[in-house]
Amino acid sequence: MTNLAVVGGGVIGLSAAWCAAKAGHDVTVHDPEPARGGASWLAGGMLAPVTEAWPGEEDVLSLGEASLKRWPGFASDLAQEGVAPGLAAHGTLVVAFDSADAGHLDILAGYLHSIGRAAERLTGRETKRLEPGAGSVRSGLHVPGDLAVDNRKLLDALYAACVNHDVRFVRERVETPPDAEAVVLAAGAWTGRLHPQLAGAVRPLKGEILRLKPRRGCLPPPTRTVRAVVEGRPIYLVPRGDQELVLGATQYEAGFDRAVTARGVRELLEGAERVFPAITEYELVETAAGLRAASRDVLPYIGVLDDGVFAATGHHRNGLLMAPVTAAAVVAWLEGEPPPEGVEAASPARLHQKEHV
Repeated sequence: MTNLAVVGGGVIGLSAAWCAAKAGHDVTVHDPEPARGGASWLAGGMLAPVTEAWPGEEDVLSLGEASLKRWPGFASDLAQEGVAPGLAAHGTLVVAFDSADAGHLDILAGYLHSIGRAAERLTGRETKRLEPGAGSVRSGLHVPGDLAVDNRKLLDALYAACVNHDVRFVRERVETPPDAEAVVLAAGAWTGRLHPQLAGAVRPLKGEILRLKPRRGCLPPPTRTVRAVVEGRPIYLVPRGDQELVLGATQYEAGFDRAVTARGVRELLEGAERVFPAITEYELVETAAGLRAASRDVLPYIGVLDDGVFAATGHHRNGLLMAPVTAAAVVAWLEGEPPPEGVEAASPARLHQKEHV
């Protein structure tokens, strides 16, 4: 049994803590607001490695797909702990509105086809048939294998599972790695401040997100995740089981600023109206801004740093998606076993390699 300190109580930290405690290790989580603060509480909940894929990011796709395969079992195990995380298998629909959007979709569809991933190209009429509430779309791309999860139910489930396995919580922010036999750094955008090897390698990437609900007489939310690029800005709408709709997300460099801006809200609502016109009559129930942990190259840092501390950070848009494989990597490290498939490429050792090139 190893005495493990996990810094960070978001989805990555709690997943690592739960899996490590379940494997028989003595675990303490250090976070001022476990399961509530940070980007995990504000995430859209998409588990969509295929629609996030882009040429040149093959390692990210491989790691995301390896983690997606683990998600059904991960969610089932969590539900057996007492709280279901709200996993949904409704797929993703990517829509295009003009020739520029359609060109972007052509590149994505061609790339996915070239690497053998399932994705169905749709005409505008076929897209509307699949999702009648969509706006005046030119074409679409249906990815049936994508999943989604209710991020807040997931955090509640992880917290309850940790409590079930006697994980301790120290509700304070730490400035340096705690004194323990093993340490996992999973503090999201703040991780770069905790270790010299990660200084400058992890940065905050701001994203605003809205939550809406249909009022009486409104068209219900889409039946699946709908994504688009509107005037060069990515946008997504993720339905929740309680008729709530999550709308996100702006993405820009703003340091550690977490203020919701009028510009960000306007951009999201204007983009959403084009994607799903009925949203203009929805009730706006929440506006918030979170800080994603961005790495230098989109791929996260999962692995051992020089002094034996384990990095689990820099997941960018894919923290929820990659939680199962990241947690499995932490347990493999504690057990002295090889990391799971796809994790080796995410080793923080690549930071040193680039420095010496």
